[in-house]
Amino acid sequence: MPVSTSHLQPIPYLSFNGECAAAMRFYEKVLGGKIKSMMSGAQSPMAAQIPPEFADRILNAQLELPGGSLLFAGDCPSHIPYEGIKGVTIALNYDTVDEAEAIFNALADGGKVTMPFSPTFWAKKFGMVVDKYGVPWIINGELTPA
Repeated sequence: MPVSTSHLQPIPYLSFNGECAAAMRFYEKVLGGKIKSMMSGAQSPMAAQIPPEFADRILNAQLELPGGSLLFAGDCPSHIPYEGIKGVTIALNYDTVDEAEAIFNALADGGKVTMPFSPTFWAKKFGMVVDKYGVPWIINGELTPA
């Protein structure tokens, strides 16, 4: 198999049930990113083929985070049963404990802390939270050398 010389960066793609626009605006504010695009069914080139109940749902949103990494999202089509976000947790590493704790607390507001923000062996502090939109996060502050 040939070795690729392209830069490969996994991009999380979150699925929501009609809350994508609100969630991405929340992440833009909390994480200090910038929404690069957000398109509803009614705004798409396929608007005429989009069922009316999907017109306001987000087909694709792209958030650029500080440092250039990306977070993509969209609303689940209205005819597909939404089962929530499963089997993935988004981990973010911050250079300082203070910055990490501020992000952790902002994501925890209205959500559920699953591991309190506290010391661990791989970082000065870390915590786990499921935010108010059902997205699980791991927040690390000041990773320790391996």
